[in-house]
Amino acid sequence: MGMKQALKSLDAFPRAEEHLLQKTQSGAFVSVVGLLIMATLFLHELRYYLSSYTVHQMSVDLKRGETLPIHINVTFPALPCDVLSVDAIDMSGKHEVDLDTNIWKLRLNGQGHIIGTEYLSDLVEKEHSQKHDDGKEHHQENHLHGAFDLAAEELIKKVKKALDDGEGCRVYGVLDVQRVAGNFHISVHGLNIFVAQMIFEGSKNVNVSHIIHDLSFGPKYPGIHNPLDGTERILHDTSGTFKYYIKVVPTEYRYLSKKVLPTNQFSVTEYYSPMKEYDRSWPAVYFLYDLSPITVTIKEERRKFLHFITRLCAVLGGTFALTGMLDRWMFRFVEALTKPNARIVLR
Repeated sequence: MGMKQALKSLDAFPRAEEHLLQKTQSGAFVSVVGLLIMATLFLHELRYYLSSYTVHQMSVDLKRGETLPIHINVTFPALPCDVLSVDAIDMSGKHEVDLDTNIWKLRLNGQGHIIGTEYLSDLVEKEHSQKHDDGKEHHQENHLHGAFDLAAEELIKKVKKALDDGEGCRVYGVLDVQRVAGNFHISVHGLNIFVAQMIFEGSKNVNVSHIIHDLSFGPKYPGIHNPLDGTERILHDTSGTFKYYIKVVPTEYRYLSKKVLPTNQFSVTEYYSPMKEYDRSWPAVYFLYDLSPITVTIKEERRKFLHFITRLCAVLGGTFALTGMLDRWMFRFVEALTKPNARIVLR
């Protein structure tokens, strides 16, 4: 008997006899509220446990000889598709656009609706004899053999009519370029300089207003943010050259399923140079990119079950203790209000 009494003295949860327990309406109200709170917190903790989180790691980029996919989707509301061209140049000064490249141009009317589609099959691999730096000529001046031929005259008429009708152009697709620093730009540089002069009557009349719907350097992963998506640059009664300096960071995203998604993220800074009266260059939109030597690995991970149980016990236990305290306070408050009234009735 002494051993049993000793064990009973260690009981941390003494129970009152049944006839001493008193159930009240305030206690029922607190109990229902407490159950609702505990159920809500349980669902929240369960969702938190089932969701994954990401861990970022950095290491030196060891990739070699791979291509860099550039996904572009840009609208030029003030330039027809017939005058726009896309060039991509790497550090060696060589065009490497036409190989494994799919670029499309969508003709847009003044309201932005699609009225035609064109594939950029005219992008060819060329070599530049000079660097494309600021203030230098961007046109390859071709000698016209005699007068303008019929094709050039037809192009001039067609483009002028499109400009009068307010046509625009959306350029989209994928550029596969070498994994080295370089740039790609969208401009009227594909036109013969004399044809461009006949159409626009000067570089200051080339409106390179643009809307970047999408610009990425690989497939998208959960949580990625491409800083140029949704960028709008609209010019009024002026023109100039836009330059976006992009730092590409090689990235690997590892899913819980162990699937690995190789891609890239990037940061960007922007520079705009307005056209001057006697500037010989032509407006364009440049995207100059360089690759970081550091690769980022993003891994999805699941929370431990023991962590879930610990948080659940803390949340539910704290709620139960708090509702118990609230019930005692409400019972004493109601008792203090009703006892004086009871004494007055007895008198």
